[in-house]
Amino acid sequence: MKDIMTAPFLIEMMQTTANMYRLGYDERNGGNISYMLDPAVAGEYLDLNKVIRTIPTGFDAKALAGKIFIVTGTGKYFKNVEYDPENNLGIIRIAEDGVTAELLWGYRDGGRFTSELPAHLMSHIARLSVDPDNKIIMHCHPDYTLAMTQVHEMNERAITRTLWKQMTESIVVFPEGVGVLPWMVCGTNAIGEATAEKMKEYRIVLWTLHGIYGCGKDMDEAFGLIETVEKAAKMYMLTAHLPNVNTITDQNLVDLAARFSLNYRKDFLDI
Repeated sequence: MKDIMTAPFLIEMMQTTANMYRLGYDERNGGNISYMLDPAVAGEYLDLNKVIRTIPTGFDAKALAGKIFIVTGTGKYFKNVEYDPENNLGIIRIAEDGVTAELLWGYRDGGRFTSELPAHLMSHIARLSVDPDNKIIMHCHPDYTLAMTQVHEMNERAITRTLWKQMTESIVVFPEGVGVLPWMVCGTNAIGEATAEKMKEYRIVLWTLHGIYGCGKDMDEAFGLIETVEKAAKMYMLTAHLPNVNTITDQNLVDLAARFSLNYRKDFLDI
């Protein structure tokens, strides 16, 4: 059996969490990531028949029974993952009953997965229903996106239009726009259910005054979505109080969509 410390999926988690912490996206123990693993790949590094202990999931995830995930731990700081992954991460398999997670590796100190796991599992189910290649659900708290949710009208059409118009790449990266939720209590099944419903339509969901949920087929896609939204939000917050001399027009956005053959939200434009 191969050394798990050399597993590509573990290295990805270590590098990504370190990068997100350094960027300020995940302060203290804020934020969480779940990454669905290929069982054949996981089996190269783990004895899949050896269950360390079981943990209630807090949600009936029977639709994901047998699926294996590497997940950040509750109360764990992203900055510590690269130095002690076995304590700050865990690899779990959803049991056949759907309400139990089988711990296969990690959470060495007796810990458990993020309190947002139900929201992650619900979002995985939602994304897999529209994109069978989806593997990542990522949640974080980027500065400018959070600031923007304090001062901008929070509905999908309005905030998507603003983000698209901040820089040319925006509509190319998230042509479907961004989903929006009002402020809700975090760590509950209610916010998980609301997020999952939005995830059927959007790959990015903004939690007002809290952060972002993003997804993707791999770590680069999920993180790339989030950093592009954050860059656009930064441009908005740096310039919203200044005279608007130049702008990307709705016609410019149509032209971009044509150039890149984008399936974009046409109803979000005034054309």
